Amino acid sequence: MKVLIAEDDPLTREGLEEILGREGYDVVCAEDGEQALVLFHQQHPDFVCLDVMMPGLSGYDVCRKLRQHSPTLPIIFISAKSEEIDRVVGLELGADDFIVKPFGVREVIARIRAVSRRALASRPREEQARPFRIGDLEITPAELRARRGAETIDLGPRDIAILRLLANNPGRAITRNELFDACWGRDYLPSSRSLDQHISQLRKRIERDPSSPRIIATVHGVGYRYDP
Repeated sequence: MKVLIAEDDPLTREGLEEILGREGYDVVCAEDGEQALVLFHQQHPDFVCLDVMMPGLSGYDVCRKLRQHSPTLPIIFISAKSEEIDRVVGLELGADDFIVKPFGVREVIARIRAVSRRALASRPREEQARPFRIGDLEITPAELRARRGAETIDLGPRDIAILRLLANNPGRAITRNELFDACWGRDYLPSSRSLDQHISQLRKRIERDPSSPRIIATVHGVGYRYDP
């Protein structure tokens, strides 16, 4: 999924870009409201994160214009303005959520996933990826979730891409470069550390015993493998 972030503070903008990039979102960034509108029409994002206070066009102004063009586009306001009236104005303009700075990484990820699920659910059925199984998990990409019996596990787009690649190649060792190309993109500079950290965090959520993984097995010197 593609996300447009409009934020004039470079540190916040870079932080959000890193957080969402790690989750597997394709991130496009704008430094102000005018640039956000230009990028919106060029890039056609699946949803938008707007800072309220920006030079020129405010986040509220951008939201009004986006709503004229796309009434169902998911929009999240991310702002230091925390008064109740500011939240009310944002929601009345049609925003799906309102996150107040400073915010925690987990909060942002949880809210982004919730909005992503609503965006996916609103698409025509044929555009949604089919559910698939890996191990004892049923993966539902349209919900960004996995299920094991009554247990529900939240996933990000990159988590699902990794699991799909492994599930589609049972018994075969998937190299690190294959994982990066398929799940990070060919323009991404590979880093063993970033891959291993992501797999480690994913295992903590999906494996019954992360210290003895049954779904994502390590193939030393090569990459990872799923053995049915």
